[in-house]
Amino acid sequence: SGAGLRLSYDRTTVVDGAGLELRRGAVTALLGPNGSGKSTLLRSLARLHRPDAGTVRLTDDEPGGAGHDALALHPKDFARRVTLLSQSRPTPSGVTVRDVVAYGRHPYRGRFRSADPDGPRAIAHAMEVTGVTAMAERGVDELSGGELQRVWLATCLAQDTGVLLLDEPTTYLDLRYQVELLDLVRDLAGVHQVAVGVVLHDLNQAAAVADHVVVLHAGAVRASGPADEVLTSELLTDVYGIHVDVYTHP
Repeated sequence: SGAGLRLSYDRTTVVDGAGLELRRGAVTALLGPNGSGKSTLLRSLARLHRPDAGTVRLTDDEPGGAGHDALALHPKDFARRVTLLSQSRPTPSGVTVRDVVAYGRHPYRGRFRSADPDGPRAIAHAMEVTGVTAMAERGVDELSGGELQRVWLATCLAQDTGVLLLDEPTTYLDLRYQVELLDLVRDLAGVHQVAVGVVLHDLNQAAAVADHVVVLHAGAVRASGPADEVLTSELLTDVYGIHVDVYTHP
């Protein structure tokens, strides 16, 4: 969870006083126009953007647990708990899909690549659920943008964390894989009790997949709650600056 977060670039504040809570077993979608601060807010939860003010905490599973200051955790300890699929990643050359997915096991290895007994199972499972097993021995520099996006998602899943952060994960995916990825996100939350935070541009996708939505505008949280309560025509028209109608599919 994050509270009272103020986030800046080059001394220019882009998010101020924002907060959100990700819960196990639930999908939280961050929405808002370009420049609203949603990706920056997500990156702050992944410790990739240090806040000028506010707190980021990981709570304990035990009832009444005090939790941990996320910024104070050792990097490997944090990486066993939280993973992020970001918008932009370099494409490595000379490595296979299986090699890239195996990167997700780095937090579980010692300084000298000591044994990771659960690694093979986690890697195989991550490739299976993302549909990349058949391309395991292909070089990642041979893949299409959509295939590569699925490989990076598999890398995140191999990391086997309780918190999964996704920044516009449907980018480069055709319609079939967009639907399959969102179905996978729902399963990760509902079946495997992962806490999922996802930045989406597509309001229909957000309404369909999310248990909770957070709408940002100009660096502030404008509304937060269940999709059917938050995604109103009045709010979206104001936030996006264009008339938006909202209908509920019967």
